[in-house]
Parts: sequence; structure tokens; C-alpha cells
Amino acid sequence: MSIRLRYESELKAVFEKLITMCRHIEVMIEKSIYALKQRDYDIAREVIEEDDTVDHLERDIEQACLKILLMEHPVAKDFREVSAALKMITDLERIGDQARDIAEIALQFGDEEYIKKLEHIPMMATIVIEMVKSGVMAYINRDLELARSLGKTDDRVDELFEIVKSDLIELIKKNCGNADQAILFMMIAKYLERIGDHAVNIGEWVEYAITGIHLQQQ
Repeated sequence: MSIRLRYESELKAVFEKLITMCRHIEVMIEKSIYALKQRDYDIAREVIEEDDTVDHLERDIEQACLKILLMEHPVAKDFREVSAALKMITDLERIGDQARDIAEIALQFGDEEYIKKLEHIPMMATIVIEMVKSGVMAYINRDLELARSLGKTDDRVDELFEIVKSDLIELIKKNCGNADQAILFMMIAKYLERIGDHAVNIGEWVEYAITGIHLQQQ
């Protein structure tokens, strides 16, 4: 097998592992929000345990990328593609950490009635899950337009975060007894906002892989 065919084969294997890692992370975010909404502590604990799988996938992909870089005479585009994948898995691993953090917070509410209807937080989760998926698919399909669209989508996540923050501040003003739960909800919203930021970073690494130009990371 020629070096070029071997490279394409190894890169395809990286793509498949990235899809697997991305899907695990999507499920972790979905489950963490489900656990919050349904107060399902068993599901929350599942998310916490599943973070180990994401960490393992990160190491696996890292090794596969380094193996590609050790091949003879990679051209500049090859180097960019593999370097971008190495950077992307760092963002994906952090997203997995944040999904785990949300699940851990879900366990802290106990049996107390929520001070706020869960409306905007699930909306944020839906958007960031799609952003993560779009970032990975943009890399695999070399879709520059999709990669660049993530910044605009993230603006909606930021808007929802500001709504959540404003609502929670008002609830604390009305009753300082709401403060403990308000802080937990604020932390969850902040983690979701950070997931959106990581998805934007992934989009920027896709742009680097395609064009050789990388905007400054957030």
C-alpha cells in the first residue's frame, strides 16, 4: 500500500473514532439534562461514569493521530488535518467534562422543588448538542460554511444564558432563600455556554484544517 493510501486509511479511522467520541458526548449532555429535568439520579451517575469512556477515546485518537504524523513526508495539508484533530479532541474531552459536571450538580438539588421552570436550560442544551455534532461533521466533510456558522449559532446560546442569569437574579431579589438553587442553575447554564464556546473552537480548527488560517481561540 502506498503512503498516500495508508494515510487516507488511517485518517478515515480517525474520522470514525471522532464520530464515536462525538456521539458519546452528545448522549452525555442529553442524559445530564434529562437527569436534571426528571430528577433521575441513576442517569446522572451514568453520565459521571461515562466520562471515563470519553477520556479513553481521546487517548485513542491522540495515538492514532501521532501514528499518522510519524509517516514519511506528510504534506502541509496532511499536517493541518491531523493537527486540527488533535486540537479538536481536547475541546471534545472538555465538553465531556462539562456534561459530567452538570450531572454532578443535578445530584445536589436533592428533593427540593425547583425555584424555576426548566425552560431555557434545555433549549441551550439542544443547541449546543447540535453545535458539537456540526463541528465534527464539518471536519469530516471539509465543510467550511458549516464550520463558520457555529459562531452565529453560539450567539443564540449566549442570549439564552443571559435570560437564565437575569431570571435567576430576579428570583434571588424576591427571596434570598432561592440563592442556593439559583447558583446551581447558574453553574449549569454556564457549563452549557462553555460547551458552545468549545464547539466554536472546533469550527475554527476545521477552518484551519481547510484553509491553513486559524482565528484566535476563545
